[in-house]
Amino acid sequence: MKKIITESFEQTQKLGSELAQSLNGGEVLALHGDLGSGKTTFMQGFAKGLGIKRNIISPTFIIMRTYVMQGEEERGKGKAIQNLYHVDLYRIENERDVEGLGLFELLGEKENIVAIEWPEKIENLLPKDKIDIYFEYMMDDKRSITFST
Repeated sequence: MKKIITESFEQTQKLGSELAQSLNGGEVLALHGDLGSGKTTFMQGFAKGLGIKRNIISPTFIIMRTYVMQGEEERGKGKAIQNLYHVDLYRIENERDVEGLGLFELLGEKENIVAIEWPEKIENLLPKDKIDIYFEYMMDDKRSITFST
């Protein structure tokens, strides 16, 4: 486990960007934490780290947003990553609510990275080798972010 304290939203975004640049594709990120704990801020930086130029907003009301990367300048040279799927399960009640999304077909595919907020709602269906990231609001813009793989 690795724990990092960020002091600003810029630091939280930078941490997300650094993680994105270290991945090769096929990863599943499980983002744990209460509302306001920094998950979406982290994902904004993560997307920038992948080269995505679009504005990243939480998919709370639509459950899943797809970001398709165009060409090597967005994907990074030699990387297979083509898609970022940002999933927010806050509004679902149970595992059956995600059956029609096609989410499970996306997991583990080299061209995809899937980031899931509120993953505990489908914990039993997620791959064992996911990257768990725990966010905790401390005060103002200060966040505790713990990585466990």
